[in-house]
Amino acid sequence: MLHSGDVVALIGDLGSGKTTLTQALAAGIGVTDAVTSPTFSLIQEYAGPIPLYHFDPYRLDRPEEISELGLDEYLQRDGVVVVEWADLIRPLLPEDRFEIHLDILASDALVDSHEFPRSLCIEGLGARSCEVVIHLATVSNVADLVSGIETTHAR
Repeated sequence: MLHSGDVVALIGDLGSGKTTLTQALAAGIGVTDAVTSPTFSLIQEYAGPIPLYHFDPYRLDRPEEISELGLDEYLQRDGVVVVEWADLIRPLLPEDRFEIHLDILASDALVDSHEFPRSLCIEGLGARSCEVVIHLATVSNVADLVSGIETTHAR
């Protein structure tokens, strides 16, 4: 359901599944390249029927640095922009966007966090994203759409 021009802001702790969700989003829009975390490169570009621009501002000292890297230009290009750790640069993101909050439902320092189920909350901010989120909330098999994520909420 993502279209060129959409922005997906991912918010969650380390290991909550932001990159894994980005991989699923990329596959959904037709990107066939392997999607990896852009933690050290800050930006990854993936070609496809709808290009994907994947940002990770986690290692930046100042939120404004993401603008210096060309965030505004990417927002004007045809494609979907996905931002991990979006809460770090929230004021720089467009008003109409999807915010997806990911949480690990249980934790134990001695057990790999990949074994725990996740909670996913999708929020539409703006006309386009709200329309999509409302549609998702009406899909009877929404759990099938997000296979592997135990709890889904739409606001």
